Amino acid sequence: MDLTSYVDFLVRELATAAEAGGEEARALAERLAGPVESAVRLTLLEALSAAADEITRDLAPGSVEVRLRGRDPDFVVTPPPSEPAYATAAPAPASVPDAGPAGVDEAATARINFRLPEHLKASIEEAAAKEGRSVNAWLGRVASAALRQPGMEQAPAQRGGRGKQHYTGWVS
Repeated sequence: MDLTSYVDFLVRELATAAEAGGEEARALAERLAGPVESAVRLTLLEALSAAADEITRDLAPGSVEVRLRGRDPDFVVTPPPSEPAYATAAPAPASVPDAGPAGVDEAATARINFRLPEHLKASIEEAAAKEGRSVNAWLGRVASAALRQPGMEQAPAQRGGRGKQHYTGWVS
């Protein structure tokens, strides 16, 4: 990704703003153009890196990295594995087995978004890290184990709570 056009635009905007301040302001803007260009380039790189980190958190176990090639960033995208993370993760403790119910298609995945208190999120992240798992893999394993607990056996129609509505897949 070439940052030059973005940096040049901001330097031109600085010069345009300085024109309103007269000759002295224009001269100051010319002297500041070099240092401002470096600061803007570094700030853009930091913003791109922060964005890649956020995307990686949402994409886990996939990732997005920003790598520098000269003065310009390149993005390296590692997609998540085709199999669900909970099916390929390291074995769980004996008290919480990883295997799903017999006959379930392990290749099919679904996406769900939910909100939870910040302290609970932090506890989940800590528990996942202790087991060497991603949060996604840890939650998948724990949910699977919780549904296998005695008294949790329900017919599929009762679990959904929405009748026959069922959606699978990804939305961009």
